[in-house]
Amino acid sequence: MTLDDYLSDPSSRFATVAMADTNGLLRGQMVSVKSLRGIAQNGMGMAPAQLSLDPTDVLLTIPGVNDETGDFHDDPLQLDPATTRRLPWSTPGHDLLVLSNFTGESARLCPRAILKSVLARAAEAGFIPKYGMELEYTLFDESAESARAKGYRNLKPATQHASHDLTIYQAVQTEWYESIAQMCEALKIDLAKMHEEIGAGFMEACIGAGEGLEPADQLVLLKNFIRALALRQGRSVTFMPRWNEQADSQSIHLHISLKNRAGQPLFHDPGAKNGISQTFLHFLGGLQKYIGDMTLIFQPTVNSYRRFAPGTFAPPGLTWGYENRTTCFRVVGHDAGSLRVENRLPGADTNPYLTTAATLAAGVAGIIEGLEPDPETLGSGYAQTPPRDFARSMPEAIDRLRGSDFAKDWLGARFVEAFTSTREGQYDEFRRKVPDVELERFFDLG
Repeated sequence: MTLDDYLSDPSSRFATVAMADTNGLLRGQMVSVKSLRGIAQNGMGMAPAQLSLDPTDVLLTIPGVNDETGDFHDDPLQLDPATTRRLPWSTPGHDLLVLSNFTGESARLCPRAILKSVLARAAEAGFIPKYGMELEYTLFDESAESARAKGYRNLKPATQHASHDLTIYQAVQTEWYESIAQMCEALKIDLAKMHEEIGAGFMEACIGAGEGLEPADQLVLLKNFIRALALRQGRSVTFMPRWNEQADSQSIHLHISLKNRAGQPLFHDPGAKNGISQTFLHFLGGLQKYIGDMTLIFQPTVNSYRRFAPGTFAPPGLTWGYENRTTCFRVVGHDAGSLRVENRLPGADTNPYLTTAATLAAGVAGIIEGLEPDPETLGSGYAQTPPRDFARSMPEAIDRLRGSDFAKDWLGARFVEAFTSTREGQYDEFRRKVPDVELERFFDLG
């Protein structure tokens, strides 16, 4: 159903207008159909201070928005009529969902608007990306209340053992998988694959590849509504990159390739080793040169950096290799239609719009600048010292993004200022905390 169809249907009563904050959480309001008619023409006001919020609404500081110079004003959200879909559990007449993004000055802070800008810049250079994403999460047989009551320790995962691709556990979780599939139909999410991952209750859902904003829109919807589905069932999920010391790391993997304006794939050369074209090599060179300084985009929370503890299956550095999961940039596929690169750096806590924007920007810049990648990693990347690395701590990631002329050019200086400010506020808040493990180790005899 289109936006116009919903507005003209006499049974329509309310709709939800939503936008994604910097954490990838959807925030919005239910509006009457009468109000929606005006909003469709003129937009809907929302405070850009929403973009300063942590997931539990801790207010972090964005200079000029919510500091001593800010006034907590509203700026307009612009509806995107192409994004209309049905809310999966709402009754007809109350079930329209439409996505939006900030316009004007606040567009410079808005993740969806930033991706739109990067896509347009890539298109001007003659490059059209095709991309899809994998989302990892852990499902628990715990309500939100019971998990909190336990202090998020000794939780009961949906499966008892690590269960990578075990059909027996997929069969046990049939109702969960079928519920996700039904949910995705209403939300118009191209759900390509689901399976068990390498940990108790650890699962993955994959979005089919597409173009424009659509795959990122779908991943944002999937992430938000998987959590909503679990809450409705009295269960819970986490997307924390590392939710406890025994868990493996959780991530969002971005698969991306490029076409030219005529629709011809640019990454494949049948006469080259593994079919990897020179254009593809330059794209990889761009990823290796620029992604490290944008680590904060891919590792945006204090928990993100625990994903890289020894023994986890996280990237060892900014390496690349053909069909090599021990590298950061894994080249996948075998022909013009399938050859692509998988960016394995983003944690499951990343914003899909920003992850896509930063990856695309780095790769396209590599092509424009003719950058050559480092030699391909052969064998285990974990057994080798990577020639280039990403930031290994949040302070380093903040400093590198804040000092990156490349990020200011492609993502915007205003965004870099705002994003680093909020993440620095988050880091400073957690520096004041005393973790349980420190009390256990040092209280009595430290």
